[in-house]
Amino acid sequence: MSTPEQDLIDQSLLFEVIENQLADGEPAFVKATLLRLCMTGHSREDALELMACALAPEMLAVIEQAQKFNLARYQQHLELLPQTPWLGEE
Repeated sequence: MSTPEQDLIDQSLLFEVIENQLADGEPAFVKATLLRLCMTGHSREDALELMACALAPEMLAVIEQAQKFNLARYQQHLELLPQTPWLGEE
């Protein structure tokens, strides 16, 4: 699953950030999201791709608009997964 945001940001960077968050255990809601998605039938790879869709808009805001990373919005996007209404597709 590729989004316009992910086309502007290297997908491997998004995966690296998520894997680092998982390894560090911070923020805790990242691991909770991965577990929830996997327990509801998504493969780990699919879950990470969905999570990258939640991370991409935040990374884009930091890189292109010099905004501070919005942790609360990132958490909200993760909580909505597997739905991605912020992409305007639903």
